[in-house]
Amino acid sequence: MDFRKKKIIVFDLDGTLAESKQSLDTETSKLLSELLSVKKVAIITGGGFPQLQKQVISVVPFDSNKFKNFYIFPTKGAMMYEFDGKNWQKVYEKILSKDDKKKILDAFDKVYKEVDFLPKKHFGNLLEDRESQFTFSALGQDAPVELKRVWDPDASKRKILKEHLDKYLPDFAVEIGGTTSLDITQKNIDKAYAIEQICIYLNMKIDDILFIGDAIFEGGNDYSVIKTKVDNIDVDNYNETKKIIRDIIDGKESYKK
Repeated sequence: MDFRKKKIIVFDLDGTLAESKQSLDTETSKLLSELLSVKKVAIITGGGFPQLQKQVISVVPFDSNKFKNFYIFPTKGAMMYEFDGKNWQKVYEKILSKDDKKKILDAFDKVYKEVDFLPKKHFGNLLEDRESQFTFSALGQDAPVELKRVWDPDASKRKILKEHLDKYLPDFAVEIGGTTSLDITQKNIDKAYAIEQICIYLNMKIDDILFIGDAIFEGGNDYSVIKTKVDNIDVDNYNETKKIIRDIIDGKESYKK
């Protein structure tokens, strides 16, 4: 791929631009601001819009003209926001119905009884209703990062949870996200859907887009982008992402690990 030909750089958030549920660090914030000067930028994440405001929008140096190049896709693309020069405006939203939510909650009630490795102690709610998505966090929504890192580093526990949930939720997408989480949305509402919306709303071609994420593996919440045939880079962590952003800003053709 040739970075110079890419019109928009699309990022996952947790594990790609920042630690799980943590704000971007100072260096990443500055790099994103610089990138917005030369490319359009989008972020697709399982988090809700308030979480994105906290982790990203509030820490990237504000520039009204630059933010017009910035597009936000909460809950894996079930929502889209753009900046109109003054405020963030919702472009679309795909909401789970009451029946959908009941099916998801009932499925978790069954799975809780089928597995024996879930922690007894947790920090905050295990399940968060984000309207267009349910997110399960094995240690709770407010768990310390250092505990989250070591609970399921190879995603093996969450793969087992996903297998159990898939039995009860055939009409939904269950994907591994973050460091301890699973995201549940309507079927086909995933990061591939968000990539497709970028093409539609921004009049882009797939070849115009580069996606960067840390979970481009089967079952991971970035894996769905593969079916769009978008050029992508699978990163190990946000420090690797910084190197890629620097290469794009510097006008390099590509990135080598």
